[in-house]
Amino acid sequence: MVVTLLILHGLIAVALLGGITHQAMAACWPSKNADTFVASFRAVSGPRYTMATIVLFMVSMLLGGIIYTAYRIEVRPFLEMGRLNKVNGIFELKEQFAAIGMGMLPVYWLVWRTPLDPKMATARAVVTGTLCFVVWFSFLAGHIVNNTRGVFGQ
Repeated sequence: MVVTLLILHGLIAVALLGGITHQAMAACWPSKNADTFVASFRAVSGPRYTMATIVLFMVSMLLGGIIYTAYRIEVRPFLEMGRLNKVNGIFELKEQFAAIGMGMLPVYWLVWRTPLDPKMATARAVVTGTLCFVVWFSFLAGHIVNNTRGVFGQ
């Protein structure tokens, strides 16, 4: 059951990663045209990603919370016994960043409300860029812990 939830958690994280990355690129580095692949990657409609990002973030946090018990009972003691303190610390930092990201969601929703206020462009870029960093860091930290357990585990 835990493995199934972990896979679902990872799939939702990938969808969240794609959406927030597109939106962050549109907010921080908007494109004037869509002539190239990179320009078309940046030329998405940012507001369309807002509710999907919020829902995916919350579902990912919920699944992570459900899986967390198995992590605390099985994985964390393994990391501590193996003196893999950096890997354990990365996951602890991931937890803190994810909590900050969850707290940012109301502000994130506020700055992306339609119609978009041009005065909020900088706020949109900062909030979305920060949330994008949180999602990327969480995704990579989760993979590091999962891969460490797979390589060094039983």
